[in-house]
Amino acid sequence: MEQIKQTIEIEKQLYQLTTLVAGNMSLQQALGRLAEAAVRIVGVKACSIRLLDEKAGDLKMCSTFGLSQEYRNKGVVSKNDTVIKAAFAGEAVVLDDMRVDGRVKYKEAAIKEGIVSQLTVAMIFRDKAIGVLRLYSPEPQRFTKENISITRAVASQCATAITNARLYAEAMKGARIAEQIKLAGVIQRRMIPKQAPVMDRLDISATYIPCFDVGGDFYDFIKIDDDRIAIIIADVIGKGIPAAIMMSSFRGSARAYFDDAKGQYLLNIINKINKTTCRECRNGEFITMFAAIINVKTMTMTYCNCGHEPAILIRKNKFSDLDKGGLVLGIEENFNYEYDTVKLADDDCILFYTDGLIDAANFDGQLWTRENLLKAVTQFTNGAARHIVKNILTYRRRFVGLAKQVDDTSLIAIKING
Repeated sequence: MEQIKQTIEIEKQLYQLTTLVAGNMSLQQALGRLAEAAVRIVGVKACSIRLLDEKAGDLKMCSTFGLSQEYRNKGVVSKNDTVIKAAFAGEAVVLDDMRVDGRVKYKEAAIKEGIVSQLTVAMIFRDKAIGVLRLYSPEPQRFTKENISITRAVASQCATAITNARLYAEAMKGARIAEQIKLAGVIQRRMIPKQAPVMDRLDISATYIPCFDVGGDFYDFIKIDDDRIAIIIADVIGKGIPAAIMMSSFRGSARAYFDDAKGQYLLNIINKINKTTCRECRNGEFITMFAAIINVKTMTMTYCNCGHEPAILIRKNKFSDLDKGGLVLGIEENFNYEYDTVKLADDDCILFYTDGLIDAANFDGQLWTRENLLKAVTQFTNGAARHIVKNILTYRRRFVGLAKQVDDTSLIAIKING
């Protein structure tokens, strides 16, 4: 009758151990509860859990129950240790008397701790050993075949619980990183102006569509004085966080130079931006940029294209690529950039965009292309700038459908009003 009661109690505790397998808790919490549960289920004095560190080639003491801190810190155990190798090979290793057994590395520590017999079994998950579970007793020859059977069951549950705790920790870490990236994306989008400054004779609209939470596209409007406004659109090579960090740095320097643009020629500003970018960029890093200054008093636009998609001047359904400029930024510090000045007329439309607009692909891998952009824009140049932007994106959406894009999209439309 007593044995039946013990069996029922053991099964009850094994069932309670399964709650650790399914639970969401930190690895250290799981280890602490597993060590205690193993002691109570088998009915021994103490337990230790060591996890394999593949890089170091040894087993780290990760949790104990019923053992002193001194014994816990007694020293490392190599995965090449005789007992560990046997356990990893599938054997339940019983040491009937640790005080005299030649396989025991820390005999004096065991004697001082008051432990005599030891049972070691491997914790195996999906045929791979992840560590060992060790039980200790102050009695010699304590561990029976029944104890070994129970301990194997406990070790199996421990392996699953530990793996689950590790996966939970990774998931939580991933969630924290995802949340931080999401917040970074919010901050980045604050850097992109919601609307352009109000200028006589200019109707300006713009949009930014990131394909990830953060990205490398950037545009800005800087009112130099009552008659002049600077328009910058840029694309940092790369994706994700590195591109976003570089974009933020670039935005700061570009805005600083254009804010101080009074009395300076556009090329002077471009040269300063390029030198700064060259100092910041490493091998394989660069930035494309199209920068322009519109003067509403003289109705002219001076621009420089630094390896970017050329802006398009649309006049009476005829297209002109604004491609005068030079190399991308960040490659050659003393590169000689060129510029051009174009005369603007009533009802002209100017499009600035990044390559994500025309390189958008549908499910068949077909790109939307610049040709489709031109076909779309010709139908809406008589409308307001915001309608031009909206309808271009609508036509592109019809082409790509729900296909996921891999590059950010930035688009600016400027309409010249009489």
